[in-house]
Amino acid sequence: MCAALVAAFDRADDDSAVRAVVLTGAGSAFCAGGDLKRMQAQTGMFAGDSATLRRRYTAIIQQIPRRLDRFDKPVVAAVNGAAIGAGCDLSCMCDVRVAGRRAKWGSTFVKVGLIPGDGGAYILGRTVGFPRALEMILTGRVVGADEAAGMGLCHRVVDDDVLLDEAHAAAVAIAALPPVAVQLAKRAAYKAYDMSLDQALEMAATYQGITQRTDDHREAVAAMLERRSPVFRGE
Repeated sequence: MCAALVAAFDRADDDSAVRAVVLTGAGSAFCAGGDLKRMQAQTGMFAGDSATLRRRYTAIIQQIPRRLDRFDKPVVAAVNGAAIGAGCDLSCMCDVRVAGRRAKWGSTFVKVGLIPGDGGAYILGRTVGFPRALEMILTGRVVGADEAAGMGLCHRVVDDDVLLDEAHAAAVAIAALPPVAVQLAKRAAYKAYDMSLDQALEMAATYQGITQRTDDHREAVAAMLERRSPVFRGE
């Protein structure tokens, strides 16, 4: 499944017609975490000694956060149910999170004697802030949609029956904007998080120099002055 998800993002990256992505779960959960029966039997991805498990996490599961970290197009999560364990972390790897009312989140690894093995200790803190992330990681407690919205785990909560429509509408609104500017703005926001002010300003000057000479920038300015709808071509 990890390889299939990475491959899907590869295809989206290579397709210039794709300007935003919606990620949701099949069925009643967004992603309900690891298979407890396989954990107990130590089979599949849970088989082998400690060194084997370490290599498997690095080579397979951690492909997903690494790939999403390099994915410049915006990703909207439609959280349609439980986002537990790795599912909680996967939702945090997305840029915008729209949740149905039955959605719930939990970094529940400690409840089964584990730690966030897919990067959750890094990702969750950057989503909700270190104190809240630490409390979730240490207690393993599950939070509902309304509490999640209050702490930044999701941006808004909608009725379950309109969740996909709302998530698609959010993606369409982003996709309607100049794609080069959107992608560089996303990259700048994420990279600036760990930079000094001087480094962030240098990056901003470089990206602004790029966007200010794009056809889409000229089209955006012209459309505003002429009071018409712009047509962006990603150039």
